[in-house]
Amino acid sequence: DKTAEYINILGHFCGKRDVPALDYDSLSGRYQIDKADVMVLFGGSILAGGDVLARAIRDEIASCYIIVGGAGHTTESLRQRVHSEYPAIETAGLPEAKIFQSYLREVYGCEADLLETRSTNCGNNITNLLELLDREQIRYGNINATMQNRMDATLRKYRPDVRIINYASYAAVVQWDGDRLVCQEEIHGMWDMDRYVNLLMGEIPRLTDGPEGYGPRGRQFIAHVDIPEEVQTAFTELKKVYGERTREANPLFA
Repeated sequence: DKTAEYINILGHFCGKRDVPALDYDSLSGRYQIDKADVMVLFGGSILAGGDVLARAIRDEIASCYIIVGGAGHTTESLRQRVHSEYPAIETAGLPEAKIFQSYLREVYGCEADLLETRSTNCGNNITNLLELLDREQIRYGNINATMQNRMDATLRKYRPDVRIINYASYAAVVQWDGDRLVCQEEIHGMWDMDRYVNLLMGEIPRLTDGPEGYGPRGRQFIAHVDIPEEVQTAFTELKKVYGERTREANPLFA
């Protein structure tokens, strides 16, 4: 059964990492910079994203740290998970950016420089971020972002001149454990497996640059994305196992 292999192919494709680690050696070796101009955590992440941002702040890998996120389709699960693990953190009704800011303060004793709290989807995650950067007069030639492939494509659409340094919040490797799929290593706040597969499979139709996709030849939300043959094959094979279980866009967050 190659199901785990196919899931890992989609996960690697969607969760881009341009550097092996967020540290001076990686940034200097690949980009000849001491630090990124801006680091952004997008609120649709899991708690592992907050851990990545906290380490980045500690290690001073950027000049400015921003959390972006209002309320979208993953927000309620984030609220519940954070309050369950950290009862002192109130999350009810709060946007993602404020939840992660509270998490940073409570657990790590640090905080981001700026918050964006109005965005509800990947598209206005990026447009609202860019408005914030312009409003605060923050100069940037590169953005280090804990973002997946679609966030990269959205930013390339609106700021093709900006160097994007991708570092996805987590890199899950799935394997069989008896009769169930599990992650090889524990990931803080990880989705349950059905939800994870559902999110992954929802990305491929969106990234496909065709009439139904989000690219220039479709709905024009993102820049063009090349989908490798092995990714398309993995998606097709997974549909035989999971059916047409791809996440539908929620009109509440359009």
